[in-house]
Amino acid sequence: MAKISTIRNLGPVIETSLNKAGIMTAEELHEIGADAAYRRLLERGTRPHFIGFYVLHMALQGRPWNDCKGDEKKALRVKFDSLSAQSFDATRSELEAFLDRIGVIEL
Repeated sequence: MAKISTIRNLGPVIETSLNKAGIMTAEELHEIGADAAYRRLLERGTRPHFIGFYVLHMALQGRPWNDCKGDEKKALRVKFDSLSAQSFDATRSELEAFLDRIGVIEL
């Protein structure tokens, strides 16, 4: 099982964040895909950031992070906006998100 940081363009910071979201290996990340992985990050309180979203997509395709352009980038932006609207609550703290996930409080 390979570390997430072995994937081109993904370093130790995103690896730590994904590990906290329950994605522990590069194989797991490839299996669930960029959208589901990013959704998990958002649900755990990570603030949405479009560049991080498309870097994750490019990394899983083995492409340079800045290879995303034109219509492809526009389509990813639509996906990102939808995921962000569905999975991120700016009024909720990371602690509240965690307590909700483990069933202590319901938000």
